Amino acid sequence: MTDRYAVVGNPVLHSKSPAIHTAFAKATGEDIYYGMIEAPVDGFRAAADAFRESGGRGLNVTTPFKLDAFAMATHPSERAQLAGAVNAMKFDGDRMLAENFDGIGLVNDIEINLGYPLRGKRILLMGAGGAARGALLPFLERQPAMLHIVNRTPEKAASLAREYSGRGCISGDGYEALHGERFDIIVNATSASQRGETPALPKSVFGDGSLAYELVYGKGLTPFLRCASEAGVARVADGAGMLVEQAAEAFLWWRGVRPDTRALIEQLTVPLV
Repeated sequence: MTDRYAVVGNPVLHSKSPAIHTAFAKATGEDIYYGMIEAPVDGFRAAADAFRESGGRGLNVTTPFKLDAFAMATHPSERAQLAGAVNAMKFDGDRMLAENFDGIGLVNDIEINLGYPLRGKRILLMGAGGAARGALLPFLERQPAMLHIVNRTPEKAASLAREYSGRGCISGDGYEALHGERFDIIVNATSASQRGETPALPKSVFGDGSLAYELVYGKGLTPFLRCASEAGVARVADGAGMLVEQAAEAFLWWRGVRPDTRALIEQLTVPLV
């Protein structure tokens, strides 16, 4: 019998998850059907319950429902609890297991696909919202020399750093404190690029051998990546690899087999020029 999975969001028609998981299933021989559910903005729980009660096995959760999924979960993982957000659910009877694979997908893309080990590196993470929170534990588990969070509201960044202070070398502040600082890896986890805005970063944060990583994908050379390129960074990348890698982690969690990701990442990556 074919097992059913889906992505739930609002809006959701733009989602590449059905194509990604269908490709994974074909490559691994897993018998699944993967669809999409556009739930009303106040209707996540009803939509998820209806899918589960009809025999659905698991969900990917996207904007704006990651907090709703966390509130609904009966068994959230440590990653999900620390992030306070969920991007994958698995149903087992009355148990609703929940995970957050966004951060590990990001780390896998940076370390494995792009070849930038995080251990001993100075990392700058822009933003202190849900996307940033999901990355903190996976980053700190790699033991960077320093993980610095920067946000337009400095206290929000500092508060988040204090919350994770027992897990590694982490700090948080505002953009004005970055002058004179330089980082090996700079990650934009803000929504600025979606609005076409250039972040308030001094170009001094970019080193010649730095990696500039944009969580947004499919937008080409965003204002952040353009700023990094003009500063002479060694490599720029968008979030296409993260998208596929987090999907592969969810597929492994659901099906017990991890698909290869390289071909799909190449297919989804647009030129960054």
